[in-house]
Amino acid sequence: MPSILIADDHPLVRGALRAATASAIDDAQIAEAEDLRSAIAQLEAHEVDLVLLDLHMPDSGGLAGLVALRTQFPGVIVLVVSAQQDTAVIRRALDFGAAGFVPKTASPEDIAAAIRSVLACGSWVPQGLREELRRRHSDPRDLALATKLASLSEQQFRVLGLVAQGRLNKQIADQLGVQLTTVKAHVSAIFDKLNVRNRTQASMLFRDLGTADDPLDSGIDPQT
Repeated sequence: MPSILIADDHPLVRGALRAATASAIDDAQIAEAEDLRSAIAQLEAHEVDLVLLDLHMPDSGGLAGLVALRTQFPGVIVLVVSAQQDTAVIRRALDFGAAGFVPKTASPEDIAAAIRSVLACGSWVPQGLREELRRRHSDPRDLALATKLASLSEQQFRVLGLVAQGRLNKQIADQLGVQLTTVKAHVSAIFDKLNVRNRTQASMLFRDLGTADDPLDSGIDPQT
């Protein structure tokens, strides 16, 4: 039976998604998380097949939350569930690894159909947006950035998030509980993989994962 994690900060939305999930998949194991930190903690502790992810949880930083899950748990399917229906954001979410996109206004039947589709290794976007998404081509810069970010290890992505917060190497080492030399090695590898020269350029790439609604003012908490 599939294991599904619903990550959304609104209890009513989680309840609606739980009901739709239960109707889509018999005997599914369903868990809930109210923020990205607790979602990552559950993914570390339990085997999960699918995450229903809200891009706009307070600590998710827009697309950074999606990239965090795809980087740290590449075998987990991520279906974005969002109130936002901007095709530019949807296109970027798909380019950064989401298997599909479901508006929060979708009917329970559509949510169930989306869950079944992505669990069957397919994809899903609302029918009313499919033609517009086909016309909206992927930004080559996003595809290039997605490839670069995918090359980072789990720890390197965490370090990158802290670099984007303006943390110094010593502060990062203290927060992660590792040696300063280890952080320096991670930062050097991040620069090489992202093809950047300094912390400012690396931070700019990371912050490009935010959306207008989700400025990356806090980043991803590496303690999860």
